[in-house]
Amino acid sequence: MRVAAIILAAGRGERAGQGLPKQFRLLGGEPVLRRSLRLFAAHSSIDAVQAVVNPVHDAEFRRSAANIEKLLAPIPGGSTRQESVRAGLEALERSAPDFVLVHDAARPLASSALLDRAISAVMATGAAIPAIPVTDTIKRVDAMGVVTGTLDRATLRAAQTPQAFSFDKLLAAHRRAADARRNDFSDDAGLAEWAGLQVTTFVGEPGNIKLTTEDDFTLAEMNDAAALSDIRTGNGFDVHALGPGDHVILGGVSIEHDQSLIGHSDADVLLHAITDAILGAIAAGDIGHHFPPSDPQWRGASSHKFLDHAVELVAARGGRIAHVDATILCEAPKISPHAKAMRANIAGICRIDESRVSVKATTTERLGFLGRGEGIAAMATVTVRLPWSR
Repeated sequence: MRVAAIILAAGRGERAGQGLPKQFRLLGGEPVLRRSLRLFAAHSSIDAVQAVVNPVHDAEFRRSAANIEKLLAPIPGGSTRQESVRAGLEALERSAPDFVLVHDAARPLASSALLDRAISAVMATGAAIPAIPVTDTIKRVDAMGVVTGTLDRATLRAAQTPQAFSFDKLLAAHRRAADARRNDFSDDAGLAEWAGLQVTTFVGEPGNIKLTTEDDFTLAEMNDAAALSDIRTGNGFDVHALGPGDHVILGGVSIEHDQSLIGHSDADVLLHAITDAILGAIAAGDIGHHFPPSDPQWRGASSHKFLDHAVELVAARGGRIAHVDATILCEAPKISPHAKAMRANIAGICRIDESRVSVKATTTERLGFLGRGEGIAAMATVTVRLPWSR
C-alpha cells in the first residue's frame, strides 16, 4: 500500500503578522513549513510528499525544503484551499498512491503518532479525519448575534488535519465538485461528505493547533518548549596548528592574518568545537566519525557543512539548539572586531536567534604552544532541547 502526503502551503496567512505568510515564519528556530515537511518525510510509511505552494514564495520554499528526502517538485496552488488540494491530487495521479494524507502546513506540531493513526484509520475505512471533543458550550446565533439555540456538544468534534482518504475516491470527489462549480468547501471531509463518502474519525491531538494569529504562535512556542523537556549539554574542543598563509577562518569569517590554520577541511576550529559539542549533547559520536579526515571529499570543505549536519541530526530527533557558548584561545588575530559576524553565522546555521550565541576570546598569557602563536584552539558548550524519551 503506497501512501502519499499533500502539504498545503500556498496561503498568504496575513493574520499571523510579521510580513511573511505564516508557513514561512520561524517556530523554534526553523520555518513552520519545514517542520511539517520533515514530519511527513521522516515517517516510514509515507512514500512521497507533495508540497503545494505559491510560486511567489519559491525562494522561501526552497530554504524550508532543503535536504529533506521524499519531496516531489512543488506545484503551484490555487486561489482557494480546495483548488490547491485538487492541484496536489492531480500531480500525484501519475504515481497512483493508494492513500493520501492532506495536511495544512500551518499545523507544524502534529506528531508521528498522529500520522500512525491516520494511516491505520484510512486503511480500515477509506476516509478518516482526526478530531477532538468540543469542550466549550456552542451557541447558535442569528445575524444580530442573538442566541437562537444551544448545540449538544456531546455530538460535536473539532476537525484537524491530516485528513486521510483513498486516493482515487478523493480525486474523483474533487473533480466532481469542480464540474459542479462547487468551490466552497473548507476541508476535504466536507467535500467528501457532499460526494457521498462516509467519513470516520480517529483521535486527534489538542496540541495539533493551526497557526493563524500572533497569539497562536505564542501558544505554539509555549507548547513547543514544554514538549522539549529533555535538556542536554555537550562540550566540544578543537585545535589546529598555524602555518604559511594570509588568513584564518573562524566561525565562518575570513580574517586577515600572517598565517593560516592547517587542516584537512578549512580548519575552522570554532565551528568544529561547536559541532562536536552538539554531537556530544545527543550522544552521536564526534566530528571525525561523521566526516573522517581520511575521506578526500572533505578536503578543503567548509565547516559550515559539518555544523549544519549536526544541527540537522538534532532536528531529525524533533529537537532544537537552545544556546551556544564558545571561546577562542589565541594570541592573534584579534577576535573582538569579528565576533558579531561569527555570532550571526553560527546563529543562522543553528537556526536560533543571535541572542542565543556567545563568542568570546582569550589568550593563554603567552604560555604553551598557543602562547607562542603556533596554533589556535576553541572550546564550546551547547545546550540542546529534545522531546522527552526514556
